[in-house]
Amino acid sequence: MHIEAGVVDGAKMLLSYGTGAGVLGISAKLAWDNIKENGLLSFMLKSMIATAIVFSCFEVLPHYPIGVSEVHLILGTTIFLVFGIAPAAIGLALGLLIQGLFFAQFDLPQYGINVTTLLASMFILNVAVKKIIPSGTAYKDISYSQMLKMSIVWEGAIVSWVAFWAIYGQGFAAENLANILSFGGAYMSVIIIEPIVDLAVLSAVKAFNKTNECMILFDKKLCVAH
Repeated sequence: MHIEAGVVDGAKMLLSYGTGAGVLGISAKLAWDNIKENGLLSFMLKSMIATAIVFSCFEVLPHYPIGVSEVHLILGTTIFLVFGIAPAAIGLALGLLIQGLFFAQFDLPQYGINVTTLLASMFILNVAVKKIIPSGTAYKDISYSQMLKMSIVWEGAIVSWVAFWAIYGQGFAAENLANILSFGGAYMSVIIIEPIVDLAVLSAVKAFNKTNECMILFDKKLCVAH
């Protein structure tokens, strides 16, 4: 989902600064609410683990440039389910920033674009989950079909944002549209993998039934019906 350098440039970059500031502001509000509800220590632990997972997805797991962007297995639904919306958002923002600062400085000018793509997609997932998962259901007990729906929303939102940025930057030229389609087709294949990873993680969580520890290390909705 890293937009290639030059896809959006010049004065058009101003929009990415605005959207980037907007999604980071929303994330800060969510973080503050999470700290008030769960405590600073719990929030910091969850955010640090989420950041490490995101960074590993960007730098350690295979990733390939295809079309206008790169295809990554980011495990967005995993960190959302395990750590909650606020730590997941902070993990995405910090993981992306650390990668840009220390390993891919050429991506830093596109940080506003890429952080908007990730965080806005996470916010869309957060809204969709309220429709997909019935009230009274702990995340550890959700089904494969529910996981698949979540992955479709998450990956679909990322592809949609990448398409938006590519068209915003380069217009509707045939080559640009072809590059968008090639990226979208490759990225949506991740949907096959992510629900399997999520279910494996949730299966492990089922063996972890100590509620107090669960609420410190994980999002309380993971272990407790809500």
